[in-house]
Amino acid sequence: MRAPSADRIADSMSIIDPVFLHSPLMRGSSIDRVVEAEVVFKVETVNPIRSFKGRGTELLVARLADERPLVCASAGNFGQGLARAGVRRGLEVTVFAAERANPLKIAAMRAFGAAVRLEGADFDAAKDAARRHAQASGAFYVEDGALPEIAEGAGTIALELTDAGVFPDVMLVPLGNGALATGIGTWLHRTAPATRVVAVVAAGAPSMRLSFERDRPVSTPSVRTIADGIAVRDPVPYALECMRGIVHDVVTVSDEDILRAMRLAHEHLGLVVEPAGAAGLAALLAHGDRWRGALVAMPLCGGNVTPADARDWLLS
Repeated sequence: MRAPSADRIADSMSIIDPVFLHSPLMRGSSIDRVVEAEVVFKVETVNPIRSFKGRGTELLVARLADERPLVCASAGNFGQGLARAGVRRGLEVTVFAAERANPLKIAAMRAFGAAVRLEGADFDAAKDAARRHAQASGAFYVEDGALPEIAEGAGTIALELTDAGVFPDVMLVPLGNGALATGIGTWLHRTAPATRVVAVVAAGAPSMRLSFERDRPVSTPSVRTIADGIAVRDPVPYALECMRGIVHDVVTVSDEDILRAMRLAHEHLGLVVEPAGAAGLAALLAHGDRWRGALVAMPLCGGNVTPADARDWLLS
């Protein structure tokens, strides 16, 4: 399969639904003083699915020549994006999610027209069920992180950043299935080659970091983190291959780092950011000595938090 392409990222801007494009760019906040760096945020929480995932799913479905039903697994945000893009184009969409998936995200996927099936204890178990269902039913299996269009859609975040004249020293990117890191890395590798792209995993879900460091897929027996969007147990080989040469490092953050980042975004930016979406800011807090005084950019890439979790995470 081909790697993501910077030229195709540029072409994507005329294909993706504009509601997902040109997300707010925030800089000059009081967070700069806390972290002792100049921080630029791309805010991906103010769109119909409260996540960047609509960029890649819109692009994929718009370019799809296949009219079979679509099947995927999702912690919730990717499923919302695929449901919205597919159902609006007359395609049947089925999403498999873990039995303990975020109820807000489950309700949203159903509201966008997806049939949602809860199977398995975690995301990767739901992925196995989705893959089996697609094989048995003849549906088109859409795996987040395993298709170039999904990464290219995500890469438009970096395109908008450089179009705004922002060429960061460091780009911090949450790392789940890998589409966000590979898409952003592909664009910056060509347009801002001096930028260091650093991906971020949760300490309780280290498989992508281990795989990156060992240059081969490394699975873990379990995951344990509040950041469901990056809670990956089995890495996506395609994404790992695409990360070579465009992602420079992978760092780890704890759930405590993530909670601190969420509270910081809420206090200083007035934003509710879900755990995975705040992983970049968590990395800046946890590893800030590495980037003191630098121009640091990151997406705040999801805002689907239940009211109960918001009380526990932001107000406690």
